[in-house]
Amino acid sequence: MIPAAWLKRLRQVEVRSRLVSEQLLGGRMSSIFKGRGMDFADVREYVPGDDVRRIDWNVTARLRRPFIKRHIEERELVVMLLVDASASGHFGTTPDEALALGHGAETKRELAAILAGALAFSAIRDGDRCGLVMFTDRVERFVPARKTRPHVTRLLHELLFTTPKGSGTALTPALHFLNNLLHRPALVFVLSDFHDTNEDSWTRTLKATNQRHEVVALRLVDNRELELPDVGWALVQDAESGEVVEIDTSDPRVRAQWGTAAEERRQKLVATFRQGRIPTLDILTDRPWVQSLQKFLDHAARRRVA
Repeated sequence: MIPAAWLKRLRQVEVRSRLVSEQLLGGRMSSIFKGRGMDFADVREYVPGDDVRRIDWNVTARLRRPFIKRHIEERELVVMLLVDASASGHFGTTPDEALALGHGAETKRELAAILAGALAFSAIRDGDRCGLVMFTDRVERFVPARKTRPHVTRLLHELLFTTPKGSGTALTPALHFLNNLLHRPALVFVLSDFHDTNEDSWTRTLKATNQRHEVVALRLVDNRELELPDVGWALVQDAESGEVVEIDTSDPRVRAQWGTAAEERRQKLVATFRQGRIPTLDILTDRPWVQSLQKFLDHAARRRVA
């Protein structure tokens, strides 16, 4: 029997996810996928007002008047959620007042669950299937794609209450698992803080995955990973490696170095995703993110059509 506290938490996350999906995200994922999720039908003569980017130049040159391509969208889209369940996901410093206003989440793992739930609800409302791959330094859980509301509830339960066997982050095994699993192009959301030290391997594999599928990277971040508060001497532990260091947060140079290192890492990740033509967005645990996600998905959709 599921404990009452678990059911309450599951219900809270499910409600938040559904509200986000219904208010802001509906209908955007299919448009992001447009371009690979289309079957060619035929051509027809160009009519003023048609999108010039759809002109078939070969036919136009042969018949000496403009023709455009007509496509039929694939009726069903598969949306896969690759969600990082490593130990660093338990980190969170969101103030109580922000949580009371419904902003952010207590931890990065809870934020991932809310975000994944919103994407899943949006997918099934459009008649698409949604599946889940949870990973740490290994694949922890796989849930095949379905398109029912009880299925989304199951995904949220797995995201919130699965106890991982691993603690580190390794994207490469999860991406290989996905590539071997899916034989048709899918829309893949990667929800992670990307604390994978084997950078050459996972970036190469991620780019290869984006050649077969449409990959969207959503980086989960807590504000304390970006800047340190002035609280004097403090013990800081790496959740994944267990390493503990003592730092003097009252020293402005220490705080500046912390912020500089975080910004350098962010810029490096942005450059990596840009090289792989992978849309990416940072989502913080302590800040409202729904509108920024809406704009991000709209921009990604326009870029795919262009």
